[in-house]
Amino acid sequence: MNSGDTAWVLVSAALVFLMTPALALFYGGMVRSKNVLSTIMQSMFILSMVSVEFILIGYTMVFGADINGFIGDLSKVGLTGIGYQILDGGTIPELAFAAFQCMFAALTPALITGAFAERMKFKAFALLMLLWAILIYNPMAHWVWGGGFLAKLGALDFAGGLVIHILSGVSGLTICILLGKRRGYGKSAMVPHNIPMTVLGASLLWVGWFGFNAGSALGANELATNAFVVTQVAAAAGVLGWVLPEWKRGGRPTLLGALSGGIAGLVAITPAAGYVTILPSLAIGLIGGGVCYCAVAILKERLGYDDSLDAFGIHGIGGMWGAVATGLWATTAVNPAGANGLFYGETDLFFAQIISIGVAITFAVIGSTILYKVVNAITELRADESEEINGLDISEHGERGYNVGLFTGTPSFFGAAETDAVKFFPTVHGSQD
Repeated sequence: MNSGDTAWVLVSAALVFLMTPALALFYGGMVRSKNVLSTIMQSMFILSMVSVEFILIGYTMVFGADINGFIGDLSKVGLTGIGYQILDGGTIPELAFAAFQCMFAALTPALITGAFAERMKFKAFALLMLLWAILIYNPMAHWVWGGGFLAKLGALDFAGGLVIHILSGVSGLTICILLGKRRGYGKSAMVPHNIPMTVLGASLLWVGWFGFNAGSALGANELATNAFVVTQVAAAAGVLGWVLPEWKRGGRPTLLGALSGGIAGLVAITPAAGYVTILPSLAIGLIGGGVCYCAVAILKERLGYDDSLDAFGIHGIGGMWGAVATGLWATTAVNPAGANGLFYGETDLFFAQIISIGVAITFAVIGSTILYKVVNAITELRADESEEINGLDISEHGERGYNVGLFTGTPSFFGAAETDAVKFFPTVHGSQD
C-alpha cells in the first residue's frame, strides 16, 4: 500500500461527494422558487439512498467477478471480503476504491433530475431512481469499468463520459419526454429564481471535478497530474466555447451561459482526462462548450422537449462529444494502458468509442422507458395540476424555501396568507424572532 496514493483517493472521494450537494445548489437556483427545496431534496435523497444500494449490491454488480461480460457476480455483496487488501494491480486498499466508486454511483442519477425538475411526485421519483441505479447504472458501469464486454471491445472511459454523462443525459431526455412538459411551458416565463445559488453550485462542481477526474488515476502520480491540468483547461475553454456563440447570437453574454459552458467543458473532458495531452484538451473543452450551447439554444427549441435544466443538452451531448474526442486524441504517451486514437494513426479505439456510445444511448432509452412504465403502473409519476401550480415544496414536502411575507398578514410572495404560516411554522409565528 502506498499511503500517498491512498490519501489522494480518499480526498478525491470526498471531492466527488461534494459534487452532489453542489449539483443540488446548481439545479436549485435554476428552478422557480416554489420548487427549490424539492429540487435540492431529490439530489440529497439520492446521495443517501444510492450510497446504501451501492454498498449492499451495487459494488458487487459492477466489480464482482465478470459473468459473460454483462454483470458482476454476488461475491462482494455488502462489501463482503472488502477490507484492507490491496486493489488488484493498484497501490490502495480496495475499501478506498469502493468508497470512491460509491460517490460516482450516487452522483449519476442525481444528474438526471435536472431533466424532469418541477413535475414529478417524490414517492415515484425515489422508486424510479433506485431501480435506475440498480438496473441501468450498475450494468453499464460493469460493461465499461468492471471487465464487461465494452471493456473487452477496447472502449475507454477514464472518469465517466459513457457511464455517467451519456447514460444520465439520455435517460433524462427519455423520462422528460414520457413525463410531458411542465404546465405553462412555452407560454409563461420559467426563469431561474436564484443565479447566485447556481454560481455557488457550479463553482463547487468545478472544484469537485478535480477529484472526479484526477482521482480516477487511483494514485498521486503523473497520470493524476495530467488529468488535473486538462480538467482545468477544458473547463475554462468550455466557458469560451459557450459564451462566444451566445454573445454573437443573443447580443449579450450571460452568467448562466458561462456557468453552463464550464460544466459542458468538464463533461467533455471527463472520459478523456487520463488519455489526452494539454492542447487537445483545449479543443475538447472549446468544442464541447459550443456543441452543448447549440443543443440547448437550438436543438431543444426546434424539437420542443422540456428538459427543464438541460441535463441532456449538457451531460448527454457533452458526454457524447467527449467519448468521440477520446477516440480522436487519446495517446499512449499519456497513459500506456490506454490506446492511440484516430489522430495518432490508429482506428480501433475510435470505432470502439462509436459503438460504445450507441450502446449507452440504446440502453438508456430502452431501460428508462421500461422503468418509467413499470413505476408509473405502481404509483403515479406526474404531479397533479394543482400540486404543480402551487409548487412541489409545499405539496410534496410541506416546506418553503423562502418565508417572504409569511408574517405580515398579507398575501405572500407565494400567494399564501399569514394563516398558512401558522400551519407550517407554528413555533415561529408570532414571535419577535
